[in-house]
Amino acid sequence: MTTGFAETGTRERTRTRRLAFARTRWFRLTTQLVLGGGVLVAVVARVGTKPFVHGLLSLDARSIGGAVLLCAVATGASAWRWQFIAGRLGVGLPWTTAVALYYRSQFLNSVLPGGVLGDADRAVTHGRSVDSIGRASRAIVIERSVGQAVQVALALVVLAFFGREFEGIVLAVVGAGLAVLVVPGITAAAASARVRRALRHERDELRAGLGTAAGFIGVAFASAVVVACHVAILAIATNAVGAHVPPDQLVPVALVVLLAASIPFNVGGWGPREGAAGWAFAVAGLGASAGVAASTLYGVLTLISLAPGAIVFMTHRKEESS
Repeated sequence: MTTGFAETGTRERTRTRRLAFARTRWFRLTTQLVLGGGVLVAVVARVGTKPFVHGLLSLDARSIGGAVLLCAVATGASAWRWQFIAGRLGVGLPWTTAVALYYRSQFLNSVLPGGVLGDADRAVTHGRSVDSIGRASRAIVIERSVGQAVQVALALVVLAFFGREFEGIVLAVVGAGLAVLVVPGITAAAASARVRRALRHERDELRAGLGTAAGFIGVAFASAVVVACHVAILAIATNAVGAHVPPDQLVPVALVVLLAASIPFNVGGWGPREGAAGWAFAVAGLGASAGVAASTLYGVLTLISLAPGAIVFMTHRKEESS
């Protein structure tokens, strides 16, 4: 009997150590690098390196100018969304400050693995300035979550009407969302009063951040502007690599690519985006190579457009060191 208890205790301690290790930042970053890098390797194995080179060589001044302008509009809309929600939560900030910090956040997300470290930096920076990292972090979680929800909703609507070749992915996304989020959430809420209290708290925080119906509509509209700008940047990249695609065919493909780009398992934004672009363009009959080339150029254009974020980052570092 004693041996049985000892073995059970050993297994529990081992399980606890494994869970603690899986939650470490090192493990998460390593997983992101491995998965994102693995997707890139798979894409190269499938289409070779020529589409990547073609994408890079297709860079020109007109594409850069268009991307920079569109990125500025998207950043301004994102900053307004953040400013609005932060203000509702009592940790407001000027719009110009929000724009600068949002540029920096996007730049860091583009050069660091995972695609979320810039948001963490934004939360800490803003939180310290208002003496409330918790509320500042909550504002960013709500801001990013609402933006992601609007992006998914737009993608599902567009794919349902204009992307018949992607009907399978529509059903898969809806099914996965139900299986991973909704069903377990309902089950846990039904079984635990603690979970119900946590869900009510999250609902109240979301309500506090968005406020009235008019506030929600404004935030949703700003999020739609952000999505539209990035679709337009991908359209610029697609045209620049020589793939002339009608808008009603390009928009569904672009939304699929952008959904993949939001997956937090990438190497500085690279990986799932290129894999999805190759697959989506191929399914649409445009060729996987064209998709990878367009995605490559999109990544370069986005990085160039986020140069103001690098300036803000370096300026902040100098201020901290002085």
